[in-house]
This record gives sequence, structure tokens and C-alpha cells, in this order.
Amino acid sequence: MKEEFAQFKKLLLSLREKLVGKVDSMQGEALKISMQDASGDLSNVPIHMADVGTDNYERELMIELIQSGEESVRNIDTALERIEEGTFGMCESCGKKINKERLKAVPYASLCINCKREEEIDNG
Repeated sequence: MKEEFAQFKKLLLSLREKLVGKVDSMQGEALKISMQDASGDLSNVPIHMADVGTDNYERELMIELIQSGEESVRNIDTALERIEEGTFGMCESCGKKINKERLKAVPYASLCINCKREEEIDNG
């Protein structure tokens, strides 16, 4: 079991490093755009209203991607804590073991597939 935990820990740390890099990159890009807007730099300001709409959509999308990435990093951190506690791989809802195939696909999963489906139906 400890050997499996070590493999998942390595996978989680690698995934976390990639996500943090992507989030940092997106935040830097968003900051650059915001600073251009604040400085009054008109060199990148679109002239056509459709371009303004596209720019706004792209900003909103970038914000959503940043938030999603940050949430994934938090989920990974929680999974790493569960590894340290020895509770990794156990469903937080029903207490049963989470299928290894599910953990390979979503290594930070905290719910078994049945509980996750129920959660999605309840929220859906």
C-alpha cells in the first residue's frame, strides 16, 4: 500500500507542478492585460465592437481557467494530505475504497464513482 501511495504522491506532485506553472503563466498574462488597460495604452485596444466583445470573452475565459486551475491545485494539496494521513483512496462520502482506475484518471479524486455521480445529480 505504501508503494502505491508513493506512486500516487509522485503523480500528484508532478501534476501540481504543471498546474501551478500554467496558472502562474495565465495570471501573468491577465496581469499584463490589466496593466495595459490601467495605463491607458491604446495600442492593443480594438476598434470594432465585436473585437471588444471577443476581448471581454477571452478575459472571462482566462479568469475561469485560472480559478479552475487553482481549485485543482487545492484538490491536489488535499489529496497529498490524505496520503500523509493514510486516508488516500478512501471515499469521503461512503468510506469505501476508490477504484484504482479512477485514481489513475483523477488522482485527487475524493469520492468513489458512485458518490461522485450522486453528487453531480444532486447539483445538476
